Order: sequence, then structure tokens, then C-alpha cells
Amino acid sequence: MAVAQKTSDVGKAKARGAADEAPLDFGRINDLLGYHLRRAQVLMFQDFAEAMVETGISPGQIGVLLLVAANPGVNQTTVGNALGIDRSTLVSMLDRLEERKVIARTPSPRDRRSHALLLTPKGQEFLATLLPRLDKHEARIAARLSASERATLIGLLRRISGP
Repeated sequence: MAVAQKTSDVGKAKARGAADEAPLDFGRINDLLGYHLRRAQVLMFQDFAEAMVETGISPGQIGVLLLVAANPGVNQTTVGNALGIDRSTLVSMLDRLEERKVIARTPSPRDRRSHALLLTPKGQEFLATLLPRLDKHEARIAARLSASERATLIGLLRRISGP
């Protein structure tokens, strides 16, 4: 019973379209980690979309660009595994990045069955233009957190999601 009676900023909200209605009691949903993670994810994606609208880049694509920039020559299987992207989705994503001439797939020097991924010079320039937008997006999202709280949150999320 105490859980259902809890109140907090998240636990109470005005019903949409009815300003004179009583605040909505979220009850047990307010204590669900998945609910708060999903709400945060929606906010993140909406802000990311606004920040990157002119670039035509998706969160997955920027993840690929950042990993390849940090690990030149990495194979696509390793990138897909690191980002949790299935093979067919990754291949499609790499096709789009290759069409934009920001990534190159070259034969792997270690395994002829796989491709090594590299940023092209155009890709390096493109990523350099994306980073300030990405930094502003991250700052907006974390504006209510101190640097220590942000680091703690990232650490906790890593514990939930794995490495």
C-alpha cells in the first residue's frame, strides 16, 4: 500500500488535455527501472534527432563511426557485437556509410573472409563536424546531473548492460 501512495516528481503528472483534472498517480510504475530507462531513451533519441537532423546520421551510424575512428581496421563483426547490432542491420548501415563515402571496407589483413573498416578522409571530416553537435546533445541530456552523477549513472548502466 505504501508503494501505491508514493509521490514524487515522476510519480505525479497532469493528465494530458485536462488541466483541471487531478494529477495522475503512477503507482507502482514509478518504481520500475524499465519504465525510467525507456523514458530516458525516448528523451535521448528525440534530442539526438533534433541535434542531428541536418546531418542525416542515426545513433547507430554515429556509434559505428566513433568505434571505427577509435579502432581503425576493426572488423565489422567486432563492431556489430560491440554495439549490439545484428549482421544484416550492420551491413545495411555500412552500405549507407560507404555510399556517403565516410567509411571504407577493405579486405582484412588477418582474415580474408572479413572486412577491415576505416574512416575515409571525408569520414574523418564528417565526424569532426558531428562531434560538437554530439557534445551539445550530451550536455543538454546531462544538464541536471553533476559530473560525478553522470559518471555514476554511466557506470551503473554499464553494469546493467554488460561491458
